[in-house]
Amino acid sequence: MEGRPAAEPLARVMRRANAALMNPRRRRSAWPLALLLAALSSLLPAPAQASEAAHHDPSAAIALGLAILLVTAKLGGELAIRLGQPAVLGELLFGVVLGNVSLLGVPALEWLETDPSIDMLARLGVLLLLFEVGLESTVGQMLRVGLPALVVACVGVALPFGLGWAVGAWMLPSASTYVHAFLGAALSATSVGITARVLKDLGQSQSDEARVILGAAVIDDVLGLVILAVVAGVIAAADSGQALPPSAFLWILAKAAVFLVGALFLGVKLSPTVFNRLSRLRIPGVLLAFGLGFCFLLSWLASVIGLAPIVGAFAAGLVLEDLHCRDFTDRGERGLEELVHPISSFLVPIFFVVMGMRTELRSFAEPGVLGLAGALVVAAVIGKLACGQVVRRPGLDRLSIGIGMVPRGEVGLIFASVGRSLRLAGEPIVTPAIFSAVVVMVVVTTLVTPPALKWSLGRRRKREGRP
Repeated sequence: MEGRPAAEPLARVMRRANAALMNPRRRRSAWPLALLLAALSSLLPAPAQASEAAHHDPSAAIALGLAILLVTAKLGGELAIRLGQPAVLGELLFGVVLGNVSLLGVPALEWLETDPSIDMLARLGVLLLLFEVGLESTVGQMLRVGLPALVVACVGVALPFGLGWAVGAWMLPSASTYVHAFLGAALSATSVGITARVLKDLGQSQSDEARVILGAAVIDDVLGLVILAVVAGVIAAADSGQALPPSAFLWILAKAAVFLVGALFLGVKLSPTVFNRLSRLRIPGVLLAFGLGFCFLLSWLASVIGLAPIVGAFAAGLVLEDLHCRDFTDRGERGLEELVHPISSFLVPIFFVVMGMRTELRSFAEPGVLGLAGALVVAAVIGKLACGQVVRRPGLDRLSIGIGMVPRGEVGLIFASVGRSLRLAGEPIVTPAIFSAVVVMVVVTTLVTPPALKWSLGRRRKREGRP
């Protein structure tokens, strides 16, 4: 009888949800109720109780957590898409709601935020996300984008990094320089996926501006990951008590550059031969197993030399081009990107929802947090808009290029998650308040890009007399 108080409200809400979703007139207004269903998890037993009820099977609590996270992710993603926004934004915001239900007087789900198994699945989701981003680009594309994209990328990393550092020094004068460096790194990112999706939806993915934006965004990610690797390496060295002469910065930067260049060079040279040999195997799943194995191997190697594992995952994706999979696709098998997608559709949303849950809304009550978030948004937008102004090739819309570089999206969240794990003398470098401010910056820059880019490209079409 102890479970009756929780079961009765659960049953009542489920009956209301079913009635609303079955009624065509009320179906559109059923989304608030769907959000309530996501919060119903707070009425479910805590992991220890769930395991006890399932004969102490530890997988029961993980199954419960996955059910909550996956349903929350899909409901949030669907709502975001209906509102014309990227699905990642809905997953993140629904995670924020789920992680802050305690503010409504409902028991919070702290165990989901801190459970090591859930955290590990989220970390694997990050690796697959960067692997997919790499698969969508190639080394050849990076070399063909030309000087304009390279210049846009370099300015689009250097200027936001400097602005982020300046905002940190101004708004957080008592914080260490490591915090200021992290804020700069977080602002240097650009979301390739979100920008590419917006350009595709607008029918502009083959325009000259799109080529510059996407080429610069790919280079931007590489440079941003190198900066993140340097910042994380310096903090790790300081945490271990090592001295940090200027040569330490150069050494970490050199390691990152050598790893990326070496991995790409060897991968491009060796992967065609390896793929050809693998295609002779007839056991199903060879391509997927090799692709994931290569991704995880480079992630491990990156960690071994002191870089973030996501650097290795991204490099692995860049190396494994579709051209190398031709022996598999010619015999009717699916390509690597298509094979990886179902797995990433399972793991990547977990990462976004968990990141949202770790955003503490009560931290905005602390003095200066909202001001920090606003200053980061302004710096993030100005830094990327300015990088579009350095383009000097005639005929290119510099404003559209700058706007296309604004969204931080999933890449910004990855940077935030890495920063949240960094510690110095046992204390986190990124406090919950700073993390929440960075999440606000990611959300705002992701929200403003689609309508702003649509307006900018439409303005040019009208000026040229095109429909």
